[in-house]
Amino acid sequence: MVRSGARGGRSGKRDATPPPSDADRIIDAALARIVADGWRRLSLAAVAAEAGVPILRVYRAFGSKQAILCAFVGRIDAVVLAEPPTPEAGERPRDRLFDLLMRRFDALRPHKPVLAALRRELPRDPIAVLCLGARLSQSMRWMLDAADIATGGLSGTLAVRLADAAYLSAMRVWQRDDSPDLGPTMAALDTRLRRIERWLKPLDSLPRGSETAAA
Repeated sequence: MVRSGARGGRSGKRDATPPPSDADRIIDAALARIVADGWRRLSLAAVAAEAGVPILRVYRAFGSKQAILCAFVGRIDAVVLAEPPTPEAGERPRDRLFDLLMRRFDALRPHKPVLAALRRELPRDPIAVLCLGARLSQSMRWMLDAADIATGGLSGTLAVRLADAAYLSAMRVWQRDDSPDLGPTMAALDTRLRRIERWLKPLDSLPRGSETAAA
């Protein structure tokens, strides 16, 4: 799991962290409004008011609330992929994928109220479900790529879909898991990844050129 490092810097120095961008402010505002009002009542006007920016900036940056939600998923991707998995002797592809997906759960922990609201309301918004489903599939492809698992061709596409299903299944456990170490979530995810391990083929096990030819 991701561990937060200690803050560096000398005493007396100002924090050099840049201010949040308009896009980050808009995403944060949308998450706050989803918790307060729900997904169905979320409007770009409410997001603009919460973010303190003109609504034109929201339209230019995203254009729809579904696009903001996909950008939030992209933010989680960035957190997870900022640091590659540390290779260990005898490690299997499933182990690397497990580590990356647990990082996702760690990154999502502050946003549990948002995800609870989305879980209640998104099923009644088929457009949002389709957009988010496609974005999550892209995220899962990146997770498998980062774990050195083949994603090309028919077998790779199947691996992405199976990993996506395993992740979403473990997420249902995670949403009810209040333990400090996320033990139940880890157990659920490990069980689900073991079931699909035969489809998680390491890149170096494929014949040269096989994925290119199948793609």
